[in-house]
Amino acid sequence: MFHEVVDGRGGGPEVDADEPAAEELLAAFEAMVTEAAAAVDPDRLVGEVGLSEADAGALRDGEVASLSLADGAAVLAAANPDRDADATVAEVRDHLLMGMATAVLDVDAIAAKIDADLTGQEVQQALEGRTRMTLGQLAEILAVIERRKP
Repeated sequence: MFHEVVDGRGGGPEVDADEPAAEELLAAFEAMVTEAAAAVDPDRLVGEVGLSEADAGALRDGEVASLSLADGAAVLAAANPDRDADATVAEVRDHLLMGMATAVLDVDAIAAKIDADLTGQEVQQALEGRTRMTLGQLAEILAVIERRKP
């Protein structure tokens, strides 16, 4: 889902597949998640999806950079019952790890190239799901990986 915005399958604003910028990716994520959130009853965002009131309010205002990947996937799944939030998160993580192998990147190289204040170890933990990854961090990491792919 989120990784598909690079090749135009994710919807939202168009992203340059050859030189994706983190800002473009985040704008595409924002369009996807806010569109999905608009299709879900606001009470479900808090009750069923599990967003905090603050996150639900920020989401309604179009601010998704601090929303976690898992929460973003849960919003997409709530809007489309054919989607599974856990499967979406796993697909994104697989795509990132496969992209790192293709681009011959390690976590320290990614950490050095992103604006997010993460160490290589923290990038590794986020990729493995051992710590929270925000959509803003995902956009930065994905942009680095996609730009380095041959």
